[in-house]
Amino acid sequence: MALEFELWYALLLLVLAAIAYFVFASFVFGAGYQPTPRHAVRAMLRLAAVGPGDVVYDLGAGTGAIVFRAARGCGARVLGVEVEPIRLLVLRLRRATGPAAERIELRWGNLFHLDFRPATVVTAFLWPGAMARLRPKFESELRDGARVASHCHPVPGWSPAAYDPAADVYLYRWPEARRAPAGEGPRDKG
Repeated sequence: MALEFELWYALLLLVLAAIAYFVFASFVFGAGYQPTPRHAVRAMLRLAAVGPGDVVYDLGAGTGAIVFRAARGCGARVLGVEVEPIRLLVLRLRRATGPAAERIELRWGNLFHLDFRPATVVTAFLWPGAMARLRPKFESELRDGARVASHCHPVPGWSPAAYDPAADVYLYRWPEARRAPAGEGPRDKG
């Protein structure tokens, strides 16, 4: 009886440790884990008009809310980038067990080392500091006509082509985003 209790206790501790790791380990990698709400995912893909001809880069793919909806629901080719290894494992398991796997590429790594030239759409739900660090990379690598859809946090200094206040989603079109004066977009935090 005591051994059985110890095994259950050990299992409970293991499960709690796994949950804590899943939720909090991303702080070690530079950002907290917070899934993109479904209504925001829908708004991001709708505002960016994602379709079968698009190559979507999902930055900080998490467990795949955007990755799988863009590939399966919109027919796009998708590159999901995630730095946290457990979430990447979850993404790979989901890709292996669902449709549209041939349109989904998953990468473990630092999103600041990506080459954005192939992307037609970039989606992100990242902290403001990350958006600020990405801006020069976007400006030097995005192709004309590329769209950037960001949940909650704008690209500092850019003016959005559209903003959905209900979903808190910003849409930018490159290179038009940089042509408007900084600080004139909705909720622009500069």
